Amino acid sequence: MSAELRKQHTEVLIHTGQHYDEEMSAAFFRSLRIPEPAYNLGIGSGSHGEQTGRMLAELEKLLAAVAPDAVLVYGDTNSTLAGALAAAKMHLPVAHVEAGLRSHNRLMPEEINRVVADHLSTLLFCPTQTAVDQLAAEGVRAGVHLVGDVMYDVALATAQEARGRGVLARLGLTRKEYLLCTVHRPANTDDPRNLRGIAGALGASGRRVVFPVHPRTRKALERDGLTLGENVVLTEPLDYLDFQALLMEAEKVLTDSGGVQKEAYFFGVPCITLRDETEWIETVEDGWNVLVGADKQEILAAIEGFNPTGTKNKSFGDGHAAEHIVEILSGIR
Repeated sequence: MSAELRKQHTEVLIHTGQHYDEEMSAAFFRSLRIPEPAYNLGIGSGSHGEQTGRMLAELEKLLAAVAPDAVLVYGDTNSTLAGALAAAKMHLPVAHVEAGLRSHNRLMPEEINRVVADHLSTLLFCPTQTAVDQLAAEGVRAGVHLVGDVMYDVALATAQEARGRGVLARLGLTRKEYLLCTVHRPANTDDPRNLRGIAGALGASGRRVVFPVHPRTRKALERDGLTLGENVVLTEPLDYLDFQALLMEAEKVLTDSGGVQKEAYFFGVPCITLRDETEWIETVEDGWNVLVGADKQEILAAIEGFNPTGTKNKSFGDGHAAEHIVEILSGIR
């Protein structure tokens, strides 16, 4: 997105520091060749209110100094919410990428962030028709654009490079003979019962499982004294390209990540979602994603019995979402 934006505009990239693990952040910027941020606020961890409040204070000062034509926010993080709030209060146009997504679970902080950001936005860039329809149901019709999914752009653009990484050989894996797992959402990591159910299912699966462990999840496993079976290969968090290579060649993926659900769909990998709801309902409707929560037996049943086949019929765009977004942004100068 940055590369396309900088062809026609001056981009001032702000890193709030919400995702504060230095190596994870640096690896993400490196692997996707995202330019270094112009500013890093270094906000770090804290409660949702504390974190968002610190971001608001710093962003307000920064936006006053930079005086941008518009503020572009992505996704559904606390950074998204803070950026939208700060810009709206300063009467700056807000443009939201990934607008219109809903899990319909207000217990998720991300859901609150999505709803507020959408209702503050001047331009709403929707990845799917479902998102457009959801906004219309909420009375939001002005400034709504169906542009496709920027993650689909990235997946298509980097797939060949990812396949050349050799990560399977490094980990001693054979394509389609392992499961890939990610767990990071507080609903799973902060609930010992949920985490125990997931860990128990992985160990009892009888499959080789590759599990890149998020720092939050590692601490939670240690907190609850949970050990995983010898069939589970724990790794440090992987950069985007290594992870994408593992995903493309996995038999199935188990995840509580919204992004991983989509990427599994893009590459035709069956996805077992460790949640009771999803904002990417298209992947479930098309039969390539199943919601199982954190129950050990439900997870094991899906590992054995969830085997979707057939074509994928849901659209996430044409692979040029970033270009469509930039073209629309050019109209507000």
